[in-house]
This record gives sequence, C-alpha cells and structure tokens, in this order.
Amino acid sequence: MTDDLTDFLSHRPATPQRPLLGLTVLVVEDSRFASEAMRLLCLRSGARIRRADCLRSAHRHLQTYRPSVVIVDLGLPDGSGTDLIRHIKAMKAPAPAVLGISGDPGLREAALEAGADAFLPKPLDSLAMFQQAVLSVTAREARPTLLSCTADDTVAPDPLALRDDLSHISEVLQSGTERPDFGYVSQFLAGVARSAGDEALEDAAVELGRGTQPSAAALSHLNGLVQERLAAGSAF
Repeated sequence: MTDDLTDFLSHRPATPQRPLLGLTVLVVEDSRFASEAMRLLCLRSGARIRRADCLRSAHRHLQTYRPSVVIVDLGLPDGSGTDLIRHIKAMKAPAPAVLGISGDPGLREAALEAGADAFLPKPLDSLAMFQQAVLSVTAREARPTLLSCTADDTVAPDPLALRDDLSHISEVLQSGTERPDFGYVSQFLAGVARSAGDEALEDAAVELGRGTQPSAAALSHLNGLVQERLAAGSAF
C-alpha cells in the first residue's frame, strides 16, 4: 500500500500549492535544526526528502538512489561539501541538480566553483525562496509558473532539534581526551546560531574560528553560552 501511494503521489501533477510534487530532495546536512527546516519546506512543497548527515552517508544514498536535487551543506563532519558537489557533477547523466548551502555567505563562490547550480544562505526558512531555488535548477515541464506562497510564508523547526545540535557541540567541546576540530565547531555552531537568530552565540562561534588556535578565553566564553542555552531549554 505504501509503495502504491508513493507511486501515485509521484505521478500527480504539480500545483501552485505543491510545485515540487514528484521531486526527491537529498539533504546532506549535519545540523538537525537545519534539516528539520528543510523537511518542513519539502513537506509543504510536495517534495519527498531523504537525509544524510555526512559525506559517507551521502555517498551511500547516491549509490542506491538518484534524487532530483541534492542540497549540500559545505561544512560536514568528515570533510567539505565541495568535494561531494564535484563528485555529483561528475556522475553519469542524468546527474541531480545541486544546491550548496552554508551559514557563511562567503562560501558561495566555493560552492559555485565546485559545480553547484545555485547557492542558498542560511537561515533557510522562506518557503518562496526554497521553492524558487529548486525550480530554478530543475526542469520546469508541467510545473506551475505561479506559486501560491508569499514572501511571508516561513517554517519554524522544532526547538528540540536545536537542543540536539547544542548538545552535540557541548559534547565535542568537553570531550577532553581529543582535541576538537575548532574550524568545524565554529562553522557548525555559527550556522546553527544564525538559523536560530542568536547573534551573541553566532559572534562567539565566528570568533572561535579566527586563527589556528582559539584562546582559552574565547573557548570558555563560547562554552558558557552553549551551556546557558541548554540550561534555558534552548529558548532563543
């Protein structure tokens, strides 16, 4: 029954309310908060979604499935998203369309140089922006030219997903036995904070990423902010 329903939905014509009906989106994103936002955007747009949280998982997906679109975060725990973008663009036709995404708008050129068809800055919560971006890189046959959503239509991810992201970074910062990858911590947390609208946490995360070795004061300040958010139930 499930397979029959999935096949039925994939063959229904797209509408202004569900302009991405029939498309499958693979989201390669290690932030649960950002992934939850994209899940809601896909759900409201009619697209099916699959998720990978690292390069290794993304490669496994691509060996089994051929999504219509792949949205690739540029900062992943096991490497750069630009490497995955190059891999996808080297695949035999028909290769999926690729959108790079990052909380650092300065990485737009890196994504496009790697072969991405377009770039999305975080936070990504606008339904209109998401739909227009996906439609701009996919075939428009039988798809509506006018969309029903407006610039005010946004999604609000579950705060529990944000708490999961903060708990993950807290564990990394307090690992003790292993030196954290501060570049990854900075990029991950800055993107999460930007998506959550927390300027203080974003500034502290960006500061941590400056230089090759963060100061003890910068590290202590960031860890303190993370613990404050966790203690307050991640109520940004």
